[in-house]
Parts: sequence; structure tokens; C-alpha cells
Amino acid sequence: LRKDGSRFIGEINAAPVRDAQGRLQALISITRDVTERKRLEEQLRQAQKMEAIGRLAGGIAHDFNNLLTVINGYSQMLLSSLEADSLLRPDLEAILHAGERAASLTRQLLAFSRRQVLEVRVLDLNEIIRNMVKMLQRIIGEDIALKLRLAEDLGKVKADPGQIEQAILNLAVNARDAMPNGGELILETANVEFTEAISRHPELSPGRYVLLAVSDTGLGMSAEVKEHLFEPFFTTKGVGQGTGLGLATVYGIVKQSGGDISVYSEPGQGTTFKIYLPRIKEDSELRPASPATVQIPGGWETILVVEDNDELRQLAASVLRNLGYTVLEAPNGPEAIQLFQAQPEAIHLVLTDVVMPEMSGREMVERLRQTHPGLRALYMSGYTDAAITRQGVLEPGAPFIQKPFGVEALAKKVREVLDGGKGAI
Repeated sequence: LRKDGSRFIGEINAAPVRDAQGRLQALISITRDVTERKRLEEQLRQAQKMEAIGRLAGGIAHDFNNLLTVINGYSQMLLSSLEADSLLRPDLEAILHAGERAASLTRQLLAFSRRQVLEVRVLDLNEIIRNMVKMLQRIIGEDIALKLRLAEDLGKVKADPGQIEQAILNLAVNARDAMPNGGELILETANVEFTEAISRHPELSPGRYVLLAVSDTGLGMSAEVKEHLFEPFFTTKGVGQGTGLGLATVYGIVKQSGGDISVYSEPGQGTTFKIYLPRIKEDSELRPASPATVQIPGGWETILVVEDNDELRQLAASVLRNLGYTVLEAPNGPEAIQLFQAQPEAIHLVLTDVVMPEMSGREMVERLRQTHPGLRALYMSGYTDAAITRQGVLEPGAPFIQKPFGVEALAKKVREVLDGGKGAI
């Protein structure tokens, strides 16, 4: 345990201390905190696993495509030579249909392995989404409402329009299947900028990106499902209800387009997929800009950080302490309430996750405001703000910051809320 009571992964080196007769008198040990190293190693292993699966899938798809070319080609030739009423025609048509389905699967495998031939163009994601509205409405059905939250002045990206449409389509189908009793499907776009490396997206360099978020109000998923979500042929659907390649295809398309994808989900809380694609420099952005020093605002106030993910909570607390704040930490709502009640006048801001076990962030804040109605709160979540507001998890206009966030974004948002910015309370 650390001094603050939080757990960490330790690496222990120990050496014996012996007397002149060689008898053991004591042990000297050094414990090193290797939590961050282990997290990075696990992240690397996952990336290597996906890369290995991609190479295997690409190789299999290539070989199968060669075989399918022969099978489908001869089937088509034989069909063309048969009379319309031939008894062999139904059998050959069945063979050809099966071959075409297999070819479709191999194309998805190639997309996952990033070996598709792309026709890259400059794209406006808003325009692509608007053009797909009618198709998406037909696919998701009448019991699911389609809502768009498209940013104005959205930056352009370079990608294959057909592949991007395929990715959106696959995510929409996945969302539909997660909402058997109906619900809402929300497509959002935004311009985002990372001023530093993001741990959740280690392959993305600092810079400007276009965000495409696809959210649903469906069943959500467990941590075990999320771990294997983008692997080919992994599916939670019944036999014959899915190939297990839909999300693997999305993963491959995004990666081959130079972007990254992540998923935020909890059982019963719906799901949000976030796709980040590099934003291209437009003519107005090509002019050299004068260098500017980024000022990261700090403060002296006391902030209570409530987050059930230990690594995320410790990261946020460390960032805020480095900015001059006094920080208290709690892993859940009940413990946060106990901490607050011990020194309510000393806490100026509660920075809390939205979805947590035992008690949601909103419920916790509402309880605290029963005795301290002026308490300021800032919510954080991997879901988009529209998704959690739409589910009633947060009131519209509540102060909110999306994960992943960098130091500068967190510092500015905390300062904005503390200084009484719009929606601070």
C-alpha cells in the first residue's frame, strides 16, 4: 500500500544480513512501484496480439481469396453454360452464393489486417453521415431513434469514403443488436486537439484530430467482452446471428486510416465508440503561426477526486497536485461522502466520474448538495456528454470533461468551474 492507502504493483529486491558466523540477522529490502510499467507492458502485449492476429488474418484472407477466385469463377462459368431449366442450376447457384459470402468474409479480414487497397480522398465526415441517414434509419428499424450531433466547421480528414461508410454501418448494426427493445443511436462529430500523448491512445501523436462518436442506449458490455471486442470472429451473439468480424473490420479501417478507436461501456449503461482520425491542414492553416507559450492554470483550492479506476484517479490527483491544488481521493461515492462530511467547508470542487459502482457521480453530488447547495462539481466520463445527458445520467449543461483528457484540458476545465464559468454549479 502507498502512504495514501492506495494499492500498487511492487517489485521487491531483498538481501540477507548475516553476522560473523553466517547466521541470518535481518533482511534489507527495496520495493519499487512498477504499476505504470506493468500497465504499459500490458498495453504493448495487447497491441502485439492484435498485430499478430492481423498478420494471421491477412495471410489467411489472401490465401482464401485465391481459392475462392477459382471456386466462384468456375461456378459462374458453369452457370452461364447451363440451360435455365437445368437440374444442376440450383446446386451451382448455392455453391456460388456460399463462395460470395466467403469472399465477403475475407474482405473483412483484409480490412482488419489493414491490407485493403484504399482510395483516399479529402472527406467531410458530416457530409458522409448526412448522406447515410436514410440507409441507417432503414437498418436500425423504427423502434430506434437516430440522432445527430454534428459539429459546425468540422475539420477534414483523408480516408477512403467507402471504408468510412462501412465502419459507420458496422457500428450502427452493432448498436441495433444491443438494443432489442429499442432505444437511441447517436452520431457525434467534433474537432479535438491533443497537446500531449494520451495513455489510452499511445499510437496517436499530439496534434489535431476529428472525433466521430457512435453511442447507443443498449445493454452495454462487461470488461471481459471489451478486452476481446476487436478480435476477428469474437462475438457474443448466437450461432448464425453474426460473423464476429464487424468490429474487427472497423478496427482495421480506422488503423489503416492513421487513426485510433476506443470503446466506453458498462453493463446496462450503453456503449460509446470513439474514432479519432487525423485532421488535415487546410489552406488557411498552412500559414506559419507565431509560437505561443501555453499557460496551464493552477490554483490553491481543495479538490475531491472520485473515480473507481485506481490508475485514472491517481493520474488526475497527481496532475492537480502538480498544479498547486490540495487533493483528496475516494474510489466511490460512499467513501467520498464520508470524506466530505469530515471537512465540508474545506472542499471547493468535486471532480467525479459519472458511472461508478454503488453510487453514480450525479447521485453522490446531489446528496452532498443537500447540506451544501453551492458545492461545485465537474463530471468526467468516457461517454460523450450528449450520450450521458440523453440517458438522464446528467442534467443538460452540467460541467463535463470527456476522457481521455490531457493536463491542459483538465487544468482549464477545473479552473473554469472553480471561477464560476457557465454551468459551474
